Amino acid sequence: MSVKIGNIDLGAFPLLLAPMEDVSDPPFRFVCKQAGVDMMYTEFISSEGLIRDAAKSRAKLDIFEYERPIGIQIFGSEIDHMREATEIATLAGPDLMDINYGCPVKQVACRGAGSALLQDIDKMVKMTEAVVKATHLPVTVKTRLGWDDTTKNIEEVAERLQDIGIQALTIHGRTRAQLYKGAADWTLIREIKRNPRIKIPIFGNGDVDSIKKAADWRLEYEVDGIMIGRAAIGYPWIFREIRHFFNTGEYLAGPSVEERVSVCRTHLEKSIAWKGPKVGVFEMRRHYANYFKGLPDFKPYRMLLVKEDDIDTIHSILDEVADKYHNIQPIGEMA
Repeated sequence: MSVKIGNIDLGAFPLLLAPMEDVSDPPFRFVCKQAGVDMMYTEFISSEGLIRDAAKSRAKLDIFEYERPIGIQIFGSEIDHMREATEIATLAGPDLMDINYGCPVKQVACRGAGSALLQDIDKMVKMTEAVVKATHLPVTVKTRLGWDDTTKNIEEVAERLQDIGIQALTIHGRTRAQLYKGAADWTLIREIKRNPRIKIPIFGNGDVDSIKKAADWRLEYEVDGIMIGRAAIGYPWIFREIRHFFNTGEYLAGPSVEERVSVCRTHLEKSIAWKGPKVGVFEMRRHYANYFKGLPDFKPYRMLLVKEDDIDTIHSILDEVADKYHNIQPIGEMA
């Protein structure tokens, strides 16, 4: 049974890439798309930044044809600013608009944006309605269970946002107070899915980091699809491995060291092409440890990679990694 958001057909049980600040940029999205992700989102974009025409916010609107279907995610605290930002983002030509009501970080929540709206559902509804009316695109929402353990209001949120026109809802199985600590709890997500009033797709998010968890939670929590974030950093293969298991019931071998080096190199090249040599090299440094996680005695190479500025030298180090570890069996961390 295909899952649809508006006229976007995502196929059966889609796997989505979460919007992650300073991670879900076009270079990272490229390697995830190559690994078989079904839908992606941009990094979240400040409505204030779009209205001010801030360079960093505008750059996040960059999307490419091969990324489709892709959503632009925005956040903000002012309804009028969110409406205007929606109009600006719509002109960039995404397939859908997404609103972030889930970001827990202090700089966002303490300014009345992101998960802060979970404390004011009436305002959240008005803001969402303004966004829905400001674009011809399907509008989706990503949020959390509630502000804290005493105010888990996700059921009210789901019903009221569906009523004013959102076309899918992604729920992270934590409260704002939890940040990213403790275990994600998907039981309330299942309750939303079982609510007879809810007709839109419900996607689960939080702690899916293995094939087994994806397969078990698909059945246990009855969601329409899964959104994966942190587990894909340095391991975009998680999408193809989960999909392969869903299709065949068999575990796919993890990527060889040669493939890890190749995809890491592609990520680096895309990063340089999109951001320029200096920033592209610098921002790639956060990814090396994840690409080569599990390799024995890798620390000296990681230290070289995170200090090196010369692109040719970085490629030489990657060549050396491929050569040194070529006999290592594929490293699968997904089973």
